[in-house]
Amino acid sequence: MIARRRSATLSSVFDFRYHVASLIAVFIALVIGILIGIGLSGKGFVSDAERKNLEHEISALTSDRDSARAQLAVVTRRQAATAHYADQTYLALVKSRLDKQRIGVVFLGSVNGTIKTAVTQAVHAASGRVLRLRALRTPIDDKAIQRIVASRPALREYAGADHLRDLGHDIGVELVAGGKTPLLDALGDVLLEERDGGGQAPVDGVVVSRTAPPQQGSTHEFLMGLYAGVASAGVPAVGVERTSPATSAIKAFVRGGLSTVDSIETSAGRLALVLELAGAGSGHFGVEPTATSGLLPPVTPLTVTTGG
Repeated sequence: MIARRRSATLSSVFDFRYHVASLIAVFIALVIGILIGIGLSGKGFVSDAERKNLEHEISALTSDRDSARAQLAVVTRRQAATAHYADQTYLALVKSRLDKQRIGVVFLGSVNGTIKTAVTQAVHAASGRVLRLRALRTPIDDKAIQRIVASRPALREYAGADHLRDLGHDIGVELVAGGKTPLLDALGDVLLEERDGGGQAPVDGVVVSRTAPPQQGSTHEFLMGLYAGVASAGVPAVGVERTSPATSAIKAFVRGGLSTVDSIETSAGRLALVLELAGAGSGHFGVEPTATSGLLPPVTPLTVTTGG
């Protein structure tokens, strides 16, 4: 119930912000029109009745604008209060939700310290651990990849531009499943910019962050396949990003089948991530317009097992 109330509050914030912005834009345009009208009326081009009508419209619009600003101020204060509540209750809500869970982290582009810290702290606070981290060079070196797969009989099925999605898909599965990873073994030196942690054990959930700009061509095809592979691997898979990034990856994550969380560096973002990794269900959470599922997944009580 708390999560639903906070989600509705934040949705109202964005609705009112857009409403106020549109009112101000129309207000400015109408003021310009009035000024022009006044100038023309002095020269006999605009009647007094038309001038009075325009003045009435600008008065009504000014009233609407002031009312919207007042409502926005109220909703903004409520948002601040709910954010404070999330900060105060975060640790209690995430405690033990990822007990003994192994989480993988995949960066598409260089590792972002803020995102890495936020994800690691969230997992640790929920009693889980980050088993491995991989950062893939983005854009990919397509020519080097093609040379390698074409030279190895077991990998030739991935040769050619038409198979880049298949290649990305199966690498995504390897990143989650661990065990034998023939593609990562063969292409690791070309694909991976950074690696930390072992690759053998499977993970119980995976977090994906794209720090590189939006990609086109071969890299786009590869990444869309990778998202789909991670999403199909049978564990919670969540794409994350910071608040208001220069270029958002959320829509690409959604097309690839991942759940998403924005504003990962905030308490609400970290809580949403933990809940999704704990199996709360797929969705798109956060405070940005792309958060179509609201602020948080449902916060359900943990089942406590006692000895007897």
